[in-house]
Amino acid sequence: MGIRIFQRDRRSLFGEILDWMLTPLLLLWPISLALTWLVAQDIAGKPFDRALEYNVLALAKLVTITNGQAQLNLTAPAREILRADDADQIYYQVTGTRGEHLSGEQDLPGPLDDDKATDGKVRLREVSMRGLDVRVAHTWLRVSATTLHEPAEAEKDTGAAVGTGLPPVRASSSTGLLRTAALPARSREPGAAGADQFVLVQVAETLEKRKTLAAEIVKGTMVPQFVTLPLAVLLVWLALVRGIKPLAQLEKRIRARRSDDMSPLDDAAVPEEVAPLVLSINDLLSRLTVSLTTQKRFLANAAHQLKTPLAGLRMQADLAQRETDTEELKKSLKNIGLASVRATHTVNQLLALARAETAGRSLAKQRVDLVRVASEVMADSVPRAMEKRIDLGYDGPQPGDDEMQIDGNETLLKELVRNLIDNAINYTPEHGQVTLRLMADRFSGVRLLIVEDTGPGIPESERDLVFQPFYRALGTHVDGSGLGLAIVQEIAKQHDAEITLGNVSEPGSAHPSAGARVTVRFSGAPLHAG
Repeated sequence: MGIRIFQRDRRSLFGEILDWMLTPLLLLWPISLALTWLVAQDIAGKPFDRALEYNVLALAKLVTITNGQAQLNLTAPAREILRADDADQIYYQVTGTRGEHLSGEQDLPGPLDDDKATDGKVRLREVSMRGLDVRVAHTWLRVSATTLHEPAEAEKDTGAAVGTGLPPVRASSSTGLLRTAALPARSREPGAAGADQFVLVQVAETLEKRKTLAAEIVKGTMVPQFVTLPLAVLLVWLALVRGIKPLAQLEKRIRARRSDDMSPLDDAAVPEEVAPLVLSINDLLSRLTVSLTTQKRFLANAAHQLKTPLAGLRMQADLAQRETDTEELKKSLKNIGLASVRATHTVNQLLALARAETAGRSLAKQRVDLVRVASEVMADSVPRAMEKRIDLGYDGPQPGDDEMQIDGNETLLKELVRNLIDNAINYTPEHGQVTLRLMADRFSGVRLLIVEDTGPGIPESERDLVFQPFYRALGTHVDGSGLGLAIVQEIAKQHDAEITLGNVSEPGSAHPSAGARVTVRFSGAPLHAG
């Protein structure tokens, strides 16, 4: 099995940020080097281009027109000075008005025909000569047709006409020096008879000095970067270490907490970017606190409420073991069965309350038909109602009606309806009535779930107390755990519903306030008739 190098078990935030910061820096460095080289070549070429232009203009001043012929008055010492260069090779060329070679290298490439400038300016270009790249400066000297065809006497008076925008020049017979004389120019249409003609003067130079100067510029620019680049990497490293230091401090603070410490973390001592993480942790801690509190309360309630029925079961079992009479033994066993039923009911109620309390924000909601939920619960409650000879009735729309559709958790809503029905059956005497009503307001979107009974009702002074776990009204003598309405209130709270308690008035009865009415009000979107 091969060894895997540089493999991490998990992603490193520090390493990832460092990669994203240093990778562009290292990629931009060679790009910067290339751009610097291009700029350095342009900067290095400018002074040498100006020297070439000067040489071309100086050489153009030595061109003269004698007896209609273009001549170059270039002495041997001047030629040596022109070619004198320690690093580069210098070439020059002068051609006459008919393209004849006057002086210099014959193999120096000439400019394109369409590059014949008539303004006397110096043009620059790069060509290849004898396998070397050279920079060439050239200019065209305009020679007027009048100068080419006028008699020699006129030449003595006016001098030879030379283009380029420079005044005409003439050679002195005694010294060979040039002097200038004014001559009016005459324009000719190109290609017409007697049109002006041109003398080509160009000077070429190899590129060694340019390359050397460009290299020196690049060295002067890039060598400091070799020093600053590692320094920049070090500064980035130190900045990241300092930047993630609050995370390390937060990690130490969390590790130092006790296992039972659920207090929120201080979000004021962390950077702005870490604050959402701390707030999320605090939210998780608050939910864990609620969950742990619910568990502790469940365990305490279960221990308290199961202690009595379990003690009764044990006592009844001890009595049954001592009984020799068959009838008494059956009676003891019946009491054991009733005690186990009460214990089972208490456990189920405790579990329902714990489930309703811990649902919280994780409550899974969907479209629920309250009519169908109520019908299923009432079908399950019919045997108990018949056993107590209670008339169990329903008043409301039929299943499938969109009026009673709400968003909620079907399991918890069944538990809510079941506890209301069971509570009503428990407190309703024989031959009484229990009615479940469902109503909807199409304009406000409110759905009402009402359970009424003909029992003793709930005194107004106790209506706030009956929602407390294990509270039971005095004087009722009804079996129960006192958790039913507490479960109903918790489930209603999870569905943003309101519960109100009241008594049902019976016309003609001696006790007009007899009977309890529990109303659960669900809010929702308005319903519009289609």
